[in-house]
Amino acid sequence: MKLEIALVEPEIPANTGNIARTCVAVGASLHLVGQLGFKLEDRYLKRAGLDYWPRLDLHIWDSLEDLLHHNTFDGIFYATTKAAACYSDRRFPERTLLVFGKETRGLPESLLLAHPERNIRIPMRPGERSLNLSNSVAIVAYEVCRQHGFPDMQLESHYLDPL
Repeated sequence: MKLEIALVEPEIPANTGNIARTCVAVGASLHLVGQLGFKLEDRYLKRAGLDYWPRLDLHIWDSLEDLLHHNTFDGIFYATTKAAACYSDRRFPERTLLVFGKETRGLPESLLLAHPERNIRIPMRPGERSLNLSNSVAIVAYEVCRQHGFPDMQLESHYLDPL
């Protein structure tokens, strides 16, 4: 399994830093797409990612079209609060790209309308707007990993004795 995460125009450095850390933890590549709301040298970005940065497989793209033109994926999924399908109802293929939009506006509506079969959402209580971006990425990324048996991940704890 090869999981890839794309953030389109992320705005908050700490979110991106946390997502970078999640990517390292699950073995995913991180693609930063378009105009970033911060500089990659931002101290909040680095602080959130801690010492994970050297192990991150990071790619920078001018546009989502550029990313898609230069890569092949078995499945592409767009995370949005506007989707009909729940993320846990989807089967994620071997090489999956999960695409998340900017914190304030999400992904462009034109993109979502062009690919309704690829849109996924995380269920929430009625009336709530959305989850934090880094939490959303973690939730969906771990579902992809779960479906593939948590490849290359440590499944047993070596810290506590079993009960």
